[in-house]
Amino acid sequence: MVCARPGDTCSARMSVCSSTRSDGENIDELDAVSWYHFDLSRHAAETLLLSNGVDGSFLLRTSQKGPECFALSVRAKDSVKHFHVRRICGRYSFGFNEFPSLLEFTSHMANQPLLGSESGNLVVLKHPYPRQVEEPSIYESVCVHTAMQSGRRHSDLVPTAQALGTKEGYLVKQGAFIKTWKQRWFTLNRYELKYFKDKMFAEPIRTLDLTACSAVQFDYSRERVNCFCLVFPERTFYLCARTGVEADEWIKILRWKLSQIRKGR
Repeated sequence: MVCARPGDTCSARMSVCSSTRSDGENIDELDAVSWYHFDLSRHAAETLLLSNGVDGSFLLRTSQKGPECFALSVRAKDSVKHFHVRRICGRYSFGFNEFPSLLEFTSHMANQPLLGSESGNLVVLKHPYPRQVEEPSIYESVCVHTAMQSGRRHSDLVPTAQALGTKEGYLVKQGAFIKTWKQRWFTLNRYELKYFKDKMFAEPIRTLDLTACSAVQFDYSRERVNCFCLVFPERTFYLCARTGVEADEWIKILRWKLSQIRKGR
């Protein structure tokens, strides 16, 4: 089995092989795909691709939608997008296509790597992210174990992590003083919603801290369709998406972010 490296391209390195255990028992054919990460969670996939992947890195993982459901997670610049994959009687359903075998499915990923989501954004599959990465066997030595006592117990060690739930895309925003509408590039990462003059600009015009946001909802007061608003103490931001589906996606993920913030509080 040839493992893919993060820097390799699909056409050069994507490989699939069948495998059988020494006792003769067959294993899942997906086990032979070097970029299949088993039951890796959505949060872990986003963390992995954003911290160690590059634009176009992707992996396949088990989805929580149900049995024989999978997710193709792809890094698109500073966000991670997730696409449904279904396996029915050995056939793989992806988008509008159905593939009779795993080999044809993965060959399609290599030969036709361009994906388009309902929001209109295009994603290019470039680098399969392997589940096995060579690691050095180097560990730090404990030289001092302080005798200071904090008074905490094991029950006080509550695991916490910021929710990722990334998203990006163009939205039309209404100005604060001059009520004109201008298209801006938005990125959502952790609890920050940033908007830029355009996609190629590195510095945002403004960063909105979602911990101060009280509500996200559809808005019908503007003379535009597919509008929604974010309510902050000092201002309400009015945004419009190109389609109702895209507006609904933004509202859902922003509301989910607010729910995570409230749970944290």
